[in-house]
Parts: sequence; C-alpha cells; structure tokens
Amino acid sequence: MGLRTRLTFLVLALAGIVSTRAQSAGTEPERHVIVIGVDGIVIRVDGLSVDAVDSASTPRLHELMARGAWTLEAHGVMPTLSSPNWESVIGGAPEQHGITSNGYFRRLVEFAPACQDADGKFPTILGVLRDQRAGSRMAVFHEWAGFANLVERRGPDVMKHESTSARTVAAALEYWKERHPSLLFIHLDGADHAGHQTGWLSTNYYQAVTEADGYVGQVLDEVGREEGWDSTFVLVTSDHGGTRHGHGRNSLAEILIPWILTGPGVIPGKLSAPVNTYDTAATLAWIYGVDTPRCWTGRPVLAAFKPSLLLTATRPAPAPPQPSCAPNAPVTGAALRFPGQPEDGLKARK
Repeated sequence: MGLRTRLTFLVLALAGIVSTRAQSAGTEPERHVIVIGVDGIVIRVDGLSVDAVDSASTPRLHELMARGAWTLEAHGVMPTLSSPNWESVIGGAPEQHGITSNGYFRRLVEFAPACQDADGKFPTILGVLRDQRAGSRMAVFHEWAGFANLVERRGPDVMKHESTSARTVAAALEYWKERHPSLLFIHLDGADHAGHQTGWLSTNYYQAVTEADGYVGQVLDEVGREEGWDSTFVLVTSDHGGTRHGHGRNSLAEILIPWILTGPGVIPGKLSAPVNTYDTAATLAWIYGVDTPRCWTGRPVLAAFKPSLLLTATRPAPAPPQPSCAPNAPVTGAALRFPGQPEDGLKARK
C-alpha cells in the first residue's frame, strides 16, 4: 500500500470518527415532559393515613411509583384552593404570584405579583420556556375552565378546555401523537367533583380516583407504545386534598398531595427530601436547562435524579432579565380579572 493510499485511509477514518462523535453529540433526544394534574387527591385525614392513592384501586399510579421518584407528602400552599395551588405548581412560588382565591367572590389576584409581564401576569414555566426557547411547542388541556386564567396568553400553542376527563385525555393524546410537544399539561377534575358532591373518602370519590388512574394509564401506555421513555418525563401531582365536602382550610388532609416523577435519569424510590408544590416548576426548568425567574422561590427536586445526571447537566449562560420578571411593572386590569372570568357559581368551591 503506497503512502498516498495510507494517507487517504487515515483521512477517511478520522472523518468517520469526527462524524460519529458529531452525530452522537447532536442526537441527544429532545426532552419532553407530560404533567398530569389530578385535582383533589386526599392523602391524610386527622393524622390517619387514608390516602386515595392506596385506598382506591390505582394500579397505574403504583406502576409509576415503582419506576419513578415519589412522595405522598408533598406540601401544597394555603389557602388550599385550586387557583393558588395550580399557579404555584406552574409558577414556582407559594404566594409571590398574588393569587389568593379562585376569583369568584373576590379578585383572583389580590396583591401585586412580585414580578410580572406586560399584562400583569406572574411568570409560569410556560412563559419561561416561550421567552428562552421560543420554538418550544406547548399545550394545556384542562377539565376545569378556571385553569386558563393562570397561564400567560403567549405561553402555550394550544389551550383547550374539555368538559370531561375522558374528552380531556383524548384531546391531549391526539395532540401528543401529532405534535409531541416539549411540554404537555393535562388537568383532570373528576376526583374533585366527586369530593364536593358525595364527600372525600366516599365510595364515589374513590371510584373517581380509580378512573383518574385509568387516564394516567392511557398516557403511560402511549409513551410506552412509542418507545419514548428515553426522552419523556411524566409527572403526576395534585393541587389539594379535601375533608367532608370541601377544602380551603389548613388541615393536612387538604395540604398534603402526591408528587410522582419518572423519566430518564430519575432514581426510583420514595423521596426523603421535602417537596413543595412550587418546586415543580423549578424541576421542569432544570430538566429543560432554562433559567428561572428571580421571583421564583421553588428549587428543583434534585434528589429525584441520578448523581451522574447532576454531574453532567449543563446550565445555560445567565439570561438577561425577561419581560416577565420586571419587578416594578404596575398591576394591570388583566391581572385582576381575566376576560370571561365568572363572579360566582358552583365552581367557587374549587
């Protein structure tokens, strides 16, 4: 073999190595997160463990717990109503968002958010992703109409309200199959409805929890069918529990909620570290590798991830202050009442 031939083979071999490494570095799967929010899951009543996850038939939630990091004693925020708690889930803070009610009998936002966008809206993970990764595809499918009041208008590509859990999950999965968004949020309201109608811990309530478990299973089955577990995280949580026929007070039955996360690099097992509901948004931001607003107080639940993932995780360069973090922007009318927001009604009990 002549010198020229040997040099040709060497050049081709080196080119192949460089190409392989470039492909390896460039083919890291895009990260997808599906958050399933099951409204009104009770964990503890009067100091006794009577949690719906164990008391109802919930094989799919237990399957998720077996493969993921979990706690059944994550803490919500007070008051234990839907709007303040769901806002804390997606907004990374307990009260800095200023939401203290569901907006039926008084203003949804009763004091100025610690930081806000031009519409007076506190930043959520959907707005953060839109600001820092403009091309991210995001969708929210929600059974409770009030959920739409909590999200920046510029955030999700799709914000769709459905009247039942079955319709909500069907629409969400149809969109997932077509678009595979970076973030898909599915809100289910059946358990909360049952709690208000027949009482938390009633037979009807446990049946509603079992039905919610089945809807979670539909999502897990679809991710498995697509062999998407190498790039997809699924997180199941709730906003509050309940006692008798309501919630909104300060008992553990209303404050404690489940928090279950599975996905690539997640360590299976019960979490010993405390988890707050407002740590959820910070955890999602950590998964995506985006910076969090300075007014968020939540912290990513790093105990859920393998140490090797923490060591190799890369953080982006510090981003300039986002419009959603302007500390001195005045609160606008949009922050006090959203278009179409009802003054009262049955959902005031949410």
